Amino acid sequence: MSYLLHIDSSSLDEASVSRQVAQSFREVWQGEVVHRDLAAVPVPHLSAAGITARVTDRALHTPEQASAAALQDELIEEFLGAGAYLFTVPMYNLTMPSVFKAWLDQIIVFDRTVNRDGPSPAAGRPAVLISPRGGAYGPGAPREGLDYVVPPLETVLGRDELLGLDVTTVIPELTAAPHTPALASLLPKHEASMANAHDQARRLATAIGTPLAA
Repeated sequence: MSYLLHIDSSSLDEASVSRQVAQSFREVWQGEVVHRDLAAVPVPHLSAAGITARVTDRALHTPEQASAAALQDELIEEFLGAGAYLFTVPMYNLTMPSVFKAWLDQIIVFDRTVNRDGPSPAAGRPAVLISPRGGAYGPGAPREGLDYVVPPLETVLGRDELLGLDVTTVIPELTAAPHTPALASLLPKHEASMANAHDQARRLATAIGTPLAA
């Protein structure tokens, strides 16, 4: 059984809802986990050296290109070595944390993780995306259409011409309700959303982990 790659991007520790729901997943998961905490150890944003290193003969790399290429090699090998993925990506200011975008930019490389004329090497592998948010952004909500986390990530992670993963999304909503008096009336909806998210995470860990362990 290959490992579960867990990429964390929440800036919070135990107070993080994304980390709490991810913990429910990992308590059920049976198998090895490789955990990369981007808040604790962020990867650098993609640099000019990192971009040009991809199209330059390695024998001609400058020291800066060699260093950037070594980091990309490490992250890409870690990504491709996994059999399943757990991404914890909260909503910050309507979009994903910049540390997660930096990680994506480092690992998305044509002819390595993305193929121009066929499926990617990781195509079809299961992935769980946990994305909490302080409010609600689904159909009928006042902020419907303002979610710039889940739609872009489901595209980048899941589309066949990109990473091609089999993505299931878990969305704990209204996480600001316990801390915001104006949202107090929505607390029951938040609690129900949290309970559903934890339950969904556990069920997904069993559903994904059992075939991989076979």
